[in-house]
Amino acid sequence: MILLTLGVLLWAGTHLMPSISPSTREALVARLGENGYKGMFSALMLLALALIIFGWRSIDQPTYLYTLPLWTRHLGMLIVLLAFILFVASGQPSRIKQYLRHPQLTGLILWAGAHLMMNGDTRALVLFGGLGLWAILEIIFINRRDGQWVKPEVPGPAQDLKILVVSLVVFAGVAWAHPWLAGVAIF
Repeated sequence: MILLTLGVLLWAGTHLMPSISPSTREALVARLGENGYKGMFSALMLLALALIIFGWRSIDQPTYLYTLPLWTRHLGMLIVLLAFILFVASGQPSRIKQYLRHPQLTGLILWAGAHLMMNGDTRALVLFGGLGLWAILEIIFINRRDGQWVKPEVPGPAQDLKILVVSLVVFAGVAWAHPWLAGVAIF
């Protein structure tokens, strides 16, 4: 559990730093250069992911804190699909950005909440609870840092259809690969 916790804390801390302390980021960019900063950030993210993966897989017998009814798994999968739509929409123009300032972080909150609904064990609480809490804090700090929200232009309906199709393909691919990615079969 220690590796998993350290991985989540490293992920959250590294991502929160530019939002909480932009001057620290600027100082690091001044010292390392933009590419050096990005390289350091990427290395820390890879380390965080390695800690999360090895930490998750090292816990053979997690302690179960709760078990929700079986129907919540279906609801959870629907929520995960919505999260994937938000992830995909975050990187390009979409109507979603007229309603959500942070579609990717909102998607991560949905993804984390769905996984907490479907997995009531201690390692799920650390991983999904920790990442969900990080995403909430990130939204708060980014909003405080960036101030007033300026909504982007609305794209045509074809763009939203493209986002939906790409999201469905990515969702299907992740569902298929989930046993190898997370060590847990979905179906």
